[in-house]
Amino acid sequence: MTLPPLLFALLMWFIGTAAIVWLDSRPRATFRTSLALAGLVAVAAMVLVRLHAGSTTQGGAYLGFGAAILIWGWHEMSFLMGEVAGPNRAPCPPGAVGWTRFKAATATVIHHELAIAATAALLFAITWGEPNQAAPLTFLLLFVLRLSAKFNLFLGVPNLSDEVFPEHLAYLKSYFRTRAMNPLFPASIAFGGGLAVWAWLSAEAAPAGSGAAACGTLLAGLAVLGVVEHLFLVLPMRDAKMFRWASNKIGNDSNNDNRAARAAIVD
Repeated sequence: MTLPPLLFALLMWFIGTAAIVWLDSRPRATFRTSLALAGLVAVAAMVLVRLHAGSTTQGGAYLGFGAAILIWGWHEMSFLMGEVAGPNRAPCPPGAVGWTRFKAATATVIHHELAIAATAALLFAITWGEPNQAAPLTFLLLFVLRLSAKFNLFLGVPNLSDEVFPEHLAYLKSYFRTRAMNPLFPASIAFGGGLAVWAWLSAEAAPAGSGAAACGTLLAGLAVLGVVEHLFLVLPMRDAKMFRWASNKIGNDSNNDNRAARAAIVD
């Protein structure tokens, strides 16, 4: 059956995003504790990935997928809470264009991107040659979707949703651009859709009820969610409203359920 994996992917995305929104909306004095506890969860998830790398069951695929989401959430918390970003935490220099603007923008997030890349490499290393590749493939897919979203924000999209950016990340808004469209966006949608189709076909080709079939369906569901997230960059609506209930701040601070926090899972 394909419905349970799809529902599981949606549930993990929704709960994971809501949890990060809530934690990021708490007082900044709580950030270090939240990150430390999330780090312990991420380490435990990494251990589970290694222990179940040889699994060929549906349960093993679900566990790998869920573990990857937990590890990803820890990384995104480290960025959204301002702990791991890049050496540049200043607004874009006035008049910066082209390569100068790109280098400055890259320097705002490079440490975080390198940390994610290193974690992806580690996940592949500890599962190398094993049948259960759900965790590394899920994490890699999240990384690819994140990079695609960030490049589209840099090149320009109609809906930045930057009016509700967290105060400590406000400088990032200066690196985004509002444009009706950019050349990368259609390619991003096509690529995300292609990944979803590939994962779905892989699931269909795998033995029914196997871990490989569940893994393919989970990845297909996540890829579709990634395409939907990209579409919110051009549609005249605010997807952040879905998670406003998870923010425990009041007044203007309640808007910290912004696109940056919402993007913690699939962007």
